[in-house]
Amino acid sequence: MNDQQTIRVLFVCMGNICRSPTAHGVFRKLVQESGLAERITVDSAGTHAYHLGEAPDRRAQETALRRGIPLSDLRARRALAEDFELFQYILAMDQDNYDNLALLCPAGRGLEQRLRLFMEFAPHMGQREVPDPYYGGAGGFETVFDLVEAASQGLLEEIRRRHF
Repeated sequence: MNDQQTIRVLFVCMGNICRSPTAHGVFRKLVQESGLAERITVDSAGTHAYHLGEAPDRRAQETALRRGIPLSDLRARRALAEDFELFQYILAMDQDNYDNLALLCPAGRGLEQRLRLFMEFAPHMGQREVPDPYYGGAGGFETVFDLVEAASQGLLEEIRRRHF
């Protein structure tokens, strides 16, 4: 691969206010700390338009901020078919969102291999999905953060191995 290639990563959940912005913030910080901010770009989106333009859920922001990661600059947007052209990694937080994204993927162009479940990058965590914490208590946001942190490490390792 081209040494100067920019790798683009998109994290996707349902509303883009809990799980995917948490992953966006965690991975963005990890990329910055690894010195790869010029080579890897990060974004997040939702499969539904419930919260367009809104900041992440207060509980997600508070959990992330306690761990040194600000999310207040992020705003919810909806995933688009064009995202499959722009992003090499489109990472769904759970199977429902994966299925919704698969329907959005332009057919016959080989872009479907860009779509994966995010937790594939942390098999040691024993979870296939990042659970939606929206209707639960604060503990759910802590769990999400732990899962996202582990999968982010695995993702960065794969990107380094495959692209750099």
